[in-house]
Amino acid sequence: MRNRYLDLLRFLAIVRVVVYHVTGWATLTLIFPAMSVMFALAGSLMAASLDRTGVPAVARRLRRLLPSLWVLAAVFVPAMLLTGLPPTPKVLLWLLPVSDPPANDWGAIALSPIWYLRDYLWFVLASPVALWLFRRAPLPTLLAPYALLAAIEFGVLANPPTVLREFGLYFGAWLLGFAHHDGLLRRTANRVLVPLAVALGTAGLGWIVTHPGPRGYDLNDVPLGNALWSAAFILVAIGRAPATAPWVDRSPALGRAVTVLNRRALTVYLWHMPFVAALTPLVDVVGWSHQDPVGLAIRVVLVFALVGVVTLLVGWVEDLAARRTPELVPGRPRRTVAERAAAAPASPAPAGAETALAAAGARVPAPRRAPERSDLTPR
Repeated sequence: MRNRYLDLLRFLAIVRVVVYHVTGWATLTLIFPAMSVMFALAGSLMAASLDRTGVPAVARRLRRLLPSLWVLAAVFVPAMLLTGLPPTPKVLLWLLPVSDPPANDWGAIALSPIWYLRDYLWFVLASPVALWLFRRAPLPTLLAPYALLAAIEFGVLANPPTVLREFGLYFGAWLLGFAHHDGLLRRTANRVLVPLAVALGTAGLGWIVTHPGPRGYDLNDVPLGNALWSAAFILVAIGRAPATAPWVDRSPALGRAVTVLNRRALTVYLWHMPFVAALTPLVDVVGWSHQDPVGLAIRVVLVFALVGVVTLLVGWVEDLAARRTPELVPGRPRRTVAERAAAAPASPAPAGAETALAAAGARVPAPRRAPERSDLTPR
């Protein structure tokens, strides 16, 4: 059974990413470090998949990840090739982005979120060995990415390749997902977990304040502060996650929204940035200031509306990738067999059946009244 609290975290993370890309508000990255949370949740799911099926879980995870990317590439790669992207063999990286796939000038902006899939792919491929190491030496394995990132930030490793930097920045969150799946975070007493979270959060916030980036206190510009602050957030938000969260579904609108966005998370993530990039030039044309709350609110609504249209058109690819029945809008309540049987109209008895039964001395049941129209309406 799915943990609806974790579904809610993923829902909030996706919403935060979209709103941040529209508004550029750096404060949002501090309030909710969405990318690290998404990696932690993915790490927990990956550990569960490896426990169920072993190494074949890697192929299954890639099967769920790549089709949505291929749909995006089928639209944008030809457009980029027609507008200046050289047709080199590197274009094939759009099929399997083990490295940054090439893009032209406008494509580099519109398709910038691809880095998340690249990192996700790396982490999935590393997970069988990483989980084996984690279960034999949890603390050293968990500390390794943070030590790597510190070595990079303090200049011990000069000019590291992108793969090392990304493992240092986000693989710690992925491993915290392993710890969540194995129950290590849940079994850690509050007297240990809370002071640890406070210490990490204080260190991370201190580093962010003393090492601001070009956009100020934006976590995306301060890797070490990002990793430490995100670790503190994950320890509290996921480490103390409730086993169930029935209150999420007490509001039908919230429950449906959480379900839809979880089933379409990859589609929303991949497609939102092209619309953000397309709408940005309209700001000056229409006269909306980047600081105008009304203008920003309109842009957020427009981006979500446009992404919603695309999700209706191609979001079902995520269902096929997960081997689910394709749905335009997932999460529609389904009636049980008993409910469908109760709602079905009664079949009339054959002509002359009542006369024959009476002649045989059988008791004739009262005719069953067909349900009214309102009884047939799905609830």
